[in-house]
Amino acid sequence: MRFDFRCLDARADAPLLHSWVTRPYASFWGMQTADLEDVVEEYARIQASGHHHALLGLDGGVPAFLMEEYLPAASPLAGLYTVQPGDIGMHLLVAPPPGDPQPGYTTAVMDAVLGRLFAKPGVERVVVEPDARNTKIHALNERLGFQPEGLVTLPDKEALLSFCSRADYLAARGALPVTRDAAGITAAQTSTNTLQGAAL
Repeated sequence: MRFDFRCLDARADAPLLHSWVTRPYASFWGMQTADLEDVVEEYARIQASGHHHALLGLDGGVPAFLMEEYLPAASPLAGLYTVQPGDIGMHLLVAPPPGDPQPGYTTAVMDAVLGRLFAKPGVERVVVEPDARNTKIHALNERLGFQPEGLVTLPDKEALLSFCSRADYLAARGALPVTRDAAGITAAQTSTNTLQGAAL
């Protein structure tokens, strides 16, 4: 695995994203009934917001996941928890596997995403708010160091608010069966993970 990131192009990448977000596994992403133009409009809005940004994660140059980073103070989380300096929010959608799911793949993706976020100047804690019913993602989050805070009500869902500090991430990462660095991008594998095609 070799992960890289590039800025999402809302128009050019919309057909690919549409093919991901409308599949049954991505039901928690909230775009099951979206058409192509809905995807373009949503990601054009995100990219123009100034506080929310989407990137494509590439594995060997091939699009493999979508990540979004955002400022919690400018998001629907504002007022629902005490935002601390150094907080950054994150969403993650892993592409459907082209063949049989690869054990450990989604853990490796999450590790790469967290490694990228904690490499950003000033970032000390990553915030997530997946749907409270999304038990697969809760398990993945905890594997990488997220600590559940509690349920919060957002406009589109009941969410489990969770935080991952830099120290908790490094401790969790160190406990994974195998870790490796590839040109500054972190990746981790565990033979028990079968969450490829997950939505956060």
